[in-house]
Amino acid sequence: MATTSTYRTTPPATHPRCDVDDATSRAVPPAKTLAAGVVIIGRNEGTRLQQCFSSVIHCGLPIVYVDSGSTDNSVALAHDLAIDTIELSASTQFSAARARNAGLAHLLYDHPHIEAVQFLDGDSTISENWLERARTFLTTRPEIAAVCGRIREQHRDASIYNQLCELEWHSPMGQVPYCGGIAMIRVDALKQVEGFNPTVIAAEDTELCIRLRLEGWKIWNLDTDMAFHDAAMTSPVQWWTRAMRAGHAFAQGASLHGQPPLRLFVRETRSAWFWGFILPALMLVLAWPTHGASMLLASGYLLLSCRIYASMRRKNHTKQDALLYAAHCVVAKFPQIIGQFKFHLNRIRGRHTAIIEHKKP
Repeated sequence: MATTSTYRTTPPATHPRCDVDDATSRAVPPAKTLAAGVVIIGRNEGTRLQQCFSSVIHCGLPIVYVDSGSTDNSVALAHDLAIDTIELSASTQFSAARARNAGLAHLLYDHPHIEAVQFLDGDSTISENWLERARTFLTTRPEIAAVCGRIREQHRDASIYNQLCELEWHSPMGQVPYCGGIAMIRVDALKQVEGFNPTVIAAEDTELCIRLRLEGWKIWNLDTDMAFHDAAMTSPVQWWTRAMRAGHAFAQGASLHGQPPLRLFVRETRSAWFWGFILPALMLVLAWPTHGASMLLASGYLLLSCRIYASMRRKNHTKQDALLYAAHCVVAKFPQIIGQFKFHLNRIRGRHTAIIEHKKP
């Protein structure tokens, strides 16, 4: 039977908060591979969720699926596969952070021995051998809180928007400042920072990593495939909505951790303000007194594109990919500033922004 759950700021009472040991005690690796479980979150993922379940159903680890108000057959599908399921109440704002927290609490309630959790989104499938490799890595590296690997876009050539997602997944290997929501994370580390922040509706994974690093933990990106993602973006409206969500994430992240030395998303926030609002406004205001000469300021967008293009080429991306990504970064400033306006307006009103969805069921 499905279990109705709401977000809990701490694990169940039977699992008290556990602080990690100091650096000296972390240096001694555990004697055996960490016990792990899987938490999958989803909302109207349709056939993507079925593929997700298929990729982990035989992994031999306990699995919890957390559904955020789906109106398709997601819950029924989980029940058919005998996957432990939580249906979140609509009385509280949905968010990926809230769903992951609920899944973690439920997993630990039923399996208190779990030491690491693989978080997985319902639009993704896990790569073969990833779970065992991630568990082994965390076992031998007790100073690491979270480990991730490469994410590849499952249908990269289906649209230019899917191609953009593939380009966004590229990140350096080794120690990194952040990981995405698809990652294996140590339970002790999650308990120490009290999990994800449920009020953060986008980039909640980045915000979590900030707090983990403040506690002395490290994040690691392995040079191996971890998951295959299905962006399912086929229209400019979907792309625009996703970019608007990114802008909201920049504004919210900067409001939480924008102070020195972290300065989370400060550069991204300022960039969106300048290119998406200040420069266009300046061009329009000066158009009459300059007899239209202010429109020449638009050449700044070309210079910005060239700079991004050159940066992508230095990272060995193809000319086509570099050009596409440069155009995306420039045009995205406009929906991003709308997302920032949305965040600040709701904050003034004392409201939480509802999840911003770009996918079709």
